[in-house]
Amino acid sequence: MTPLPRSAALVALALAIVLALALPGPLRAQALAQASGPPPVPHSVEIVASFPHDTGAFTQGLLYRDGFLYESTGLNGRSGVRKVELESGKVLRQRAIADEHFGEGLADVDDRLVMLTWQSGVGFVFDLDSFEPRGEFRYPGEGWGLTRDGARLVMSDGTPVLRFLDADTLAETGRLTVTWEGQPLRGLNELEMVGDRLYANVWPTHSIVMIDLASGRVTGYADLSALVQRVQARAAVDVLNGIAWDAEGERLFVTGKLWPELFEIRLTPATGARP
Repeated sequence: MTPLPRSAALVALALAIVLALALPGPLRAQALAQASGPPPVPHSVEIVASFPHDTGAFTQGLLYRDGFLYESTGLNGRSGVRKVELESGKVLRQRAIADEHFGEGLADVDDRLVMLTWQSGVGFVFDLDSFEPRGEFRYPGEGWGLTRDGARLVMSDGTPVLRFLDADTLAETGRLTVTWEGQPLRGLNELEMVGDRLYANVWPTHSIVMIDLASGRVTGYADLSALVQRVQARAAVDVLNGIAWDAEGERLFVTGKLWPELFEIRLTPATGARP
């Protein structure tokens, strides 16, 4: 059977939902479940390697570029952006932001770094090489996670709704609601594009979800509680937060707020399993 084009598939999904709403109660629930697609697939977690991580870094955003990690940190008076050597965890360059701002998500766009703040309604743009300021931008509500998907940025604010921003102008261009088996999923935090799927930390859990940006549907998830237990034995840590993808090396990195380690992990789908 030839698959439908993406636009046609979305129209078909919308039509199925409209028709389902006209059915009696029990049949309606069954039809809506079918329309929302298969349940999210659980993934097993394997630690491939571990690296030192600054226990003073309240990690909010994380990305990998040209062999280095770039990280944004939070907490008032301790927020900023930094360039980090992967193997040693050494901070090679950093820049703080004003104490009244609580740093949040981070993304790279060409030769710039774009950083959100939590409740200030302002984002900052820095030069990738020097970290010198190159501008600011405004947005309504809160800022949580940020990542780049081609010519647009994807932004979270703790609600089930993702925002899309033009990568050049940083103006909002659209929104998408993320759902888990048809229900809106709250707590979306740090974001990272991994291939054609959006990975998201879900606050305040220790789980990562995989999101189809065409539909907003969560297609998979992974519970990383084992990593939390490992780092808690060494330090007082906060939640899992920070996902970075090395596209060329196909390596996935994760860490958390105040964690003493950053991990390279491998996620493997357990096909056919129910969550």
